[in-house]
Amino acid sequence: MAPDNSTSHQTAEPRLLDQVKAKIRLKHYSLRTEQAYVDWIRRFILHHGKRHPKEMGAVEVEAFLTHLAVAGRVAASTQNQAKSALLFLYREVLGSELPWLDNVEKAKAPKRLPVVLTRVEAAALLQQLQGVHWLIGNLLYGSGLRLMECLRLRVKDVDFARQEILIRDGKGFKDRVTMLPRLLVEPLQNHLGLVEAQHQRDLQAGRGDVHLSYALDRKYPNAGREWAWQYVFPSPGLSLDPRSGVERRHHLQDQAVQRAIKQAVHHARLTKPATPHTLRHSFATHLLESGYDIRTVQELLGHSDVSTTMIYTHVLNRGGKGVVSPLDRL
Repeated sequence: MAPDNSTSHQTAEPRLLDQVKAKIRLKHYSLRTEQAYVDWIRRFILHHGKRHPKEMGAVEVEAFLTHLAVAGRVAASTQNQAKSALLFLYREVLGSELPWLDNVEKAKAPKRLPVVLTRVEAAALLQQLQGVHWLIGNLLYGSGLRLMECLRLRVKDVDFARQEILIRDGKGFKDRVTMLPRLLVEPLQNHLGLVEAQHQRDLQAGRGDVHLSYALDRKYPNAGREWAWQYVFPSPGLSLDPRSGVERRHHLQDQAVQRAIKQAVHHARLTKPATPHTLRHSFATHLLESGYDIRTVQELLGHSDVSTTMIYTHVLNRGGKGVVSPLDRL
C-alpha cells in the first residue's frame, strides 16, 4: 500500500527559519528583531555551506563572528547583534543548553559620548522641519522619545488634560510616562483632527483597521477600527502587513523622518552629525543643565539603570572634567 503522503506532510517538522519566526512571535519580539535575527541565522548557515546548526557548535559560531569582524569589518554592535541571533537560535529554537553558549566572547563596543546639540543648535534644526516632521522632531526633543516610540504612539496614549504621553512597550517592554510640552498641545490637536478625518474616510471605504499587538485583535475584535487605537502619525498610504498579509494603514516610516532630520541638519548648517536620536540626547542633557534630578531624568528616558543616564553628566562637563584651563585665567 502506498504511504499516506497527506499525513506525512501534516506531521513534517516546520522549516528551521519558520521555527525561528514562530518562537520570536511567541516571545513578542518586534518585526525588526525578527527580520534581523532571521537574516543573521540565514547568513550563518550559508557561511558554513548550508550545514544544519544542529551539526555545528562553538567553533562554527566563533568562526562566523570572526569572519564578520575581520572580513566584513562590521561594528561591534553589529557583531553582537549577530551573536544574539545565534544564541537565540540555539537556546530558544534548538533547545541547546551547552556550556559553550556562555563562553562566546562579546565584542567590545567603543565607549563614546553621545552627540548633543546646544539649545541654539536644537532650535535651528527644529526650525528647518515642516509639517508632521516638525511635530515629530519637537516631540523627540521636547519629550525625550525614541524615534520608534514616537511613531508607534496611539491616539489614546496622548493625554492633553494632564499634558502627558504614555509610552507603551518601550525598550525592554517597559511602559513609562513623559511630559507633553505645552507648546505642542494645539499643533498636535490640529494634526489629530486631520488624522481623524482621514480615519473616517478609511472607515467609509471599508478599511480603517490598524495593527494590534499581542493578539488584542482577537480579544477585542473591533478595537482595531476604533479612533483611540489609531496611530498618531499614520502613513500616507496603505501597505501589506508582512506577518498577516492584511492591507492596513501603518505608522509613518522612520526612514522618512531620518531623511527630514538629515536635510534639516544640512540647512541649519550644523557641523555635528545629528540624527533623530540626538534630539533625545539633547533633551536629557538640557534637563540636567536646568538642575533637574538625575533620577527624574532617568524615569523620563525609561532607563533601567541610572548608570545609563549618568553618561549625560559627562557631556555637561566642560574642558577636562570641568576644570578651567590656566590659560583662561591669565
